Amino acid sequence: MSTHTAPVGEELRAYLEKARTSQARIETERGGDIVFAFYPDDAPQHCAAFVKLADAGFYDGLKFHRVEAGFVVQGGDPDGNGTGGPGYRLKAEFNARPHVRGTVAMARAASPDSAGSQFYICLDDARFLDRQYTVFGQMIEGFEALDAIRVGDVMKKVTIEPKQPS
Repeated sequence: MSTHTAPVGEELRAYLEKARTSQARIETERGGDIVFAFYPDDAPQHCAAFVKLADAGFYDGLKFHRVEAGFVVQGGDPDGNGTGGPGYRLKAEFNARPHVRGTVAMARAASPDSAGSQFYICLDDARFLDRQYTVFGQMIEGFEALDAIRVGDVMKKVTIEPKQPS
């Protein structure tokens, strides 16, 4: 079981500010990287928590344990089977961001306040998920790599880097 802590107080503010000026890059085994921007105003705790875990190297080497064609790819479980997490749970930050192709959101169990480190990326629009999961980012590049992900593929490295100009 992983024993990380959710960011709070000044640490939360610092990671949230970093999310405002950064993007995430997931290096894949599929010949490309998945890059997404954060929605810090819509999901501050989830953005800060993802940045903190990425900066700690938490995601490096973890697998995409779930791939549902035309729906989602999911990863971020240190146990590799959909049951693990970072050792804490985040309170839901459901928002008006739609589930469209490239949406990045936190997976959770039945309880709305059970998200931790597992996240999914939509392969196609999934509007039936709107306002039931915390959307915290949107892909900006790497759709070819996303479409090529298969169950068991590794996230070689997840880095937080400065936002690139649009």
